[in-house]
Amino acid sequence: MLDLDSIKAFVAVAETGSFSTAANRLHLTQPAVSKRIALLEGQMDVKLFDRIGRTVTLTEAGRELEPRAREILLNIEDTQRAIRNLTHEVSGQLSIATSHHIGLWRLPAILRAYSERYPRVALDLHFMDSEVAHEQIVQGNLELGIITMAPTNHERLLSRHIWTDDLIFVCAEDHELARAPAISLAQIAEFPAILPDMSTFTGRIVKHLFEDEGLAINISMSTNYLETIRMLIKIGLGWSVLPSTMLGEGIHPVPVTGISIQRKLGVIHHVQRTLSNAAVAFMTLLDEQRDASAMSD
Repeated sequence: MLDLDSIKAFVAVAETGSFSTAANRLHLTQPAVSKRIALLEGQMDVKLFDRIGRTVTLTEAGRELEPRAREILLNIEDTQRAIRNLTHEVSGQLSIATSHHIGLWRLPAILRAYSERYPRVALDLHFMDSEVAHEQIVQGNLELGIITMAPTNHERLLSRHIWTDDLIFVCAEDHELARAPAISLAQIAEFPAILPDMSTFTGRIVKHLFEDEGLAINISMSTNYLETIRMLIKIGLGWSVLPSTMLGEGIHPVPVTGISIQRKLGVIHHVQRTLSNAAVAFMTLLDEQRDASAMSD
């Protein structure tokens, strides 16, 4: 029978490409990780890693083992959660991936209410781009993702729409565009833009809007942090598209004729993963917040 600790060490080294980094992740010494890998290689009678200088790469056998090793760990974790859920106790660790924007603008009140309601849950928050968070949930590395939702549903994911962001064209109050009572999409395309990367979910929404009209966007700068984009717009470096919640002093809405843009924010989890009681409780709280917002609208 394969040693479980050795499998965990193998996956950690495969993911990090480093014995020392894997050791830090597992709170072990590097020799201890090396020993576990050697044990696994001995049990399977194959070499799993090539070590050339400081570079660590998977062998053919290692590449064959990696997805199966991940599946073994996920199945064990899922079994443990299913058994713990039988107690109906809301406790343990809840790993959540979310974007910086959602973490700043949508989650603070929810996180506070959740912590007060379920003090025995240890929140493990990971801030990253929505696209990265999406992939982390697809791979089963984290339990919940609270993100800008992808344009198309992934077969491995279940998703729940929580918020809708109205996206608006914006510029600085002293920008040339701020003086126009109305402007066309073709006209705004002539001015420099500061936008999220076109590979992001939000960037794709804007990109498709212009592509549908046969227009190219004059992108002068790109960053995935909406708060940074807001700052760059405020000092007059271009126009952008931001959630309406980010309007404020120094930011002027640009009325673009006949254009209405939205993006959906929500929660995702792996379709094959048994959710912990902690995750179910968090999703229930999100639903409560969504329903309260709908009633107030």
